[in-house]
This record gives sequence, C-alpha cells and structure tokens, in this order.
Amino acid sequence: MRNTRILYKTILILPIIFLLSCSSYLDVNQNPNSPEAVPPKVLLPTVLAGAAFSNGNELNRFASTLMDYNYGAGGSPAAWDVYTLDGGSFGNQWRFEIYGGALIASDKLIEAANKVGAKSYVGIAKIMKAYTFSIATDVWGDVPYSQALLGATGNIQARIDSQEDIYKGNAALGIQSLFDLVREGIADLAATSTATPGIDDIVYGGTIANWTKAGYTLMLKMALQISDKEPTLAASIINEVIAANNYITANSQNLSVKFGSQTGSQSPIYTWSNIATSLFAPDMNVSTGYLNLLSGTASSVSPKTPSPSAASPIAPGSPFDGVVDPRRDLFITKVGSPAGFTTYQNGFVGTLAASNLRSRWSDVVCGVNGVGPIRLVTNAMRAFILAEAGLRIPGVTLPSGQTPQTLYQQGITASMTEAGVAAGTISTYLATTAGTLSGTPAQQLEQIITQKYIAMTGNGLEAWNDRRRTDYPAFPEHLNAVGIDGKRPRRAQYVNEEIQRNPNFTSGILPTVLVWWDVK
Repeated sequence: MRNTRILYKTILILPIIFLLSCSSYLDVNQNPNSPEAVPPKVLLPTVLAGAAFSNGNELNRFASTLMDYNYGAGGSPAAWDVYTLDGGSFGNQWRFEIYGGALIASDKLIEAANKVGAKSYVGIAKIMKAYTFSIATDVWGDVPYSQALLGATGNIQARIDSQEDIYKGNAALGIQSLFDLVREGIADLAATSTATPGIDDIVYGGTIANWTKAGYTLMLKMALQISDKEPTLAASIINEVIAANNYITANSQNLSVKFGSQTGSQSPIYTWSNIATSLFAPDMNVSTGYLNLLSGTASSVSPKTPSPSAASPIAPGSPFDGVVDPRRDLFITKVGSPAGFTTYQNGFVGTLAASNLRSRWSDVVCGVNGVGPIRLVTNAMRAFILAEAGLRIPGVTLPSGQTPQTLYQQGITASMTEAGVAAGTISTYLATTAGTLSGTPAQQLEQIITQKYIAMTGNGLEAWNDRRRTDYPAFPEHLNAVGIDGKRPRRAQYVNEEIQRNPNFTSGILPTVLVWWDVK
C-alpha cells in the first residue's frame, strides 16, 4: 500500500518484533542477531501494541471505508470506497503486522514467560494470540493457524486450517480452538506466577483480574461471530461466560490499548487521520452516511455536503429518525467559518474541499496527540453482544434481571459515558425512540447493531464483521461501486506473495466468496 511503510515507524514496538522474527513470517528459527532471551516485561508491550496495530492500521482504514465511517478521498481508500481490492492488498498487514509481528511476539512471550514461571504473562499472551488470530481468520477466512508459528521445523509452507476448525478445533488434526486457547489463558492467569506485569502492561497496568474479564469477554465476541453457523455452540459458550460472571462490566475494564503522544509512538488511527497531511490525512474523511446517521436525518445537516440524498440508512419513522446523537459533535470535527461539517458520500466523484476543510475524527476517537486508545473489546460491546444474544440466539440465558432492552441501554450508556456525554444528556437520549427497542425482532436487531456500530467508531473491523453477519447497519451500496459485483467485499483476497510461497493456499478466492461463519 502507498506509504504504509512510513506508518511502521509510528510504533515503538516494531524493532522488538523484527528482532524476534526472521525474514519469513513463518520461519521463526533462531536469529543470530537477536538476544538469547528477552524478558517478559520487554515483550509484553510488543504483544499488546502489535495486536492493536494489526486492528487499527491499514485493515481498519479498509474496513472503516467499507462501513461508511469514512469516505475514501484518495490513495488506497479511494479504491476501497468503490470496492476495489486484490491480492496485492494488505501484504504488509499479513506479513509484518499479524504473522511476523503480533503473533510471533505472542509466541515468544509465552516461551519466555514459561521458562521463568511467569504465568500471568503467559495468560495475557494466549488471550492476545487468540484475538490476533481472530483478526486473520475473520478477514481472510481459512488461514495458517495450527502450524503457522512452528519455526523450529522451518515450516514456511504451513497447512491452511479451515475457519471452522480454527473456531471449533479439530482434535484429529491437532487443531486447538480459539475458545480453548482463551480458556488456557484464563487458567494461566489464575495460576501462581513468579512475576506479574506493571507499567509494561499498557492496557491494565498489571491488574490481572481485568485480563480475566477481557478473556471471558473475548469469548463472548467470538461466540457471537459464529452464532449464525453454530447457534448451539455459541449459546453454550455464552452461557459458560455468563455463569462464570467474570466479564467486562465497566469502561475501566475495557481491553483498550494505549499509545504514546510523541511522533513515532502514536496510535495509527491518529496518524492516518490527523498528521502527515501530505501522505494520509487527505485520503480519508468522515462519510456523509455516518454523519447523517448520528444526525437522525436522511438529509444533510450541512449545505457543504455533496449528494446527501442516498447516503443515510435511516428510513422515515425509524427509531433513529429525528434524534440527534450527542456523540456526533464529539466524534466528528467541524471545519470552516462558520464552523460546520464537511463530509462526502461514499463513492462520490467530484471536487473536494481542501484537506484541512474536511471533517475527520476528533480527539475523542483518536486521543489527544494520538494516545488512543484503540478499543478492541469494550464494556459497550459486551452489553450489545448480550442484548443480541438474548434477542435471537435460542438457549441463551441472560444474567439475572437483564433483558435485551436493559442491555441495549447499558451499551448506549457505556459508549456515551466514555465519549464524555453528560449523564443528563444520556438520560434524555434514552427517553427518545432511539433509546427503546421496538418493532419486530429484525427491527430490534437493527437497532442493537446500529448502536454498536456507533459505539465502535474507530474500529471498522468489528463493524464489518457485524455487517457481514447481520446486513446492518443498512447503508446502501456506494456510488460508482465496481469491484466484483458492485457489492461490499465479504473478505480480503489472499496475499499474492503467500500464494506464491505456500502451495497450500487456494488461489482465485475472490472478495465475493463468503467466509465460513458468514451465511448472509
């Protein structure tokens, strides 16, 4: 991707990652240039920031454009905005951020921590390893998994495991499920440990109890991901987590990775939204569809917004129609004089305002000076996941006293509170039609997913996952869409270099082919 190598300099962890890996992402033989042993406390920030970077960098730019958070004004986002991608897309993300970055770092942390009995570190690494593998399989489908990091055997042609086996496991093939990997991590967190993290834990500052909550909440997220394909298994896992009663229930427990405020250590979302104007900021701006959703209107709130008529998913009479979301002015910057929103409809082709006169993400989304955090698994997500599960997955038993409605409002409240909305304003919003589930089960599901979409602003991958599962939010296809059939991609194509290097890949799988859990 154009200029993506520059973004690698924005993260202080990458030198450590590259010391841990060799030239091939699957060939993790010992590097004579790296130290014999790296302490767990040095590796942990690498694992955490690496996973967040995998989520928040180029894959997030892609998904945020597909999902109408952003309009692609130039560069790669302009191509994605009309659904154009191929096997030349995301090679750096596959090789350097995921397999050659966060996953290798996780394995090295597990190895180093086990040698010294630091089980707390092992547990965190396994949870983050499962999270990072979930990114890979959700984006590409069947991927190297059980053999992907077997560097001791020089295995650069790893087996491609099916997404079904990655999520469910396959004992006959020696494939551990992602759920069992998280369960192992949770068990390690509970074990006696010779060392525990402190400031090296850039998520929780060493509060191990919160890592346990994060692990259980990650299981909720993954169970929902497969719930259309495996509703019985999903219900069983969700009930297991509810019975354990040890998941995220407060914003302070969010699995959100913090970054630095200095150039070279900032969040990638901030980097491509707010700095390096000649490189990235002109490429992506806030979408009119997103603005209209938060404005509660199918028409533009700004005369500077081109072609607004087809940009909103809101139908007249829907619960969101006529209700202005208080997060709008907190998430989206106003520009010009007098100050207003300048956004563009996805797929729009025409004259644009100068880059500095287009609306983009605010500090609430990116963090002041780029500190983030990048939100991976949150309290708001947990509430919306349980609301959806209680609404539509047979066999799920919600926590005592909870209903889809109460959980729906919990999710809205958690998101608005984190964004800085005043309590009284939240109460006023919850009293509107947007704050109450209504209509058919399908209409209630649309409300839940739409509110989850707003809450996950800045995490396009999660919104893309939900869209593929549910068809919500119901944004129309983009103007001037091309791609395979003028429809949003359902997956990324395999990276050309990996197909050439590993004959186990199946070539020719196009973005229109559904991944295993996608039944829509």
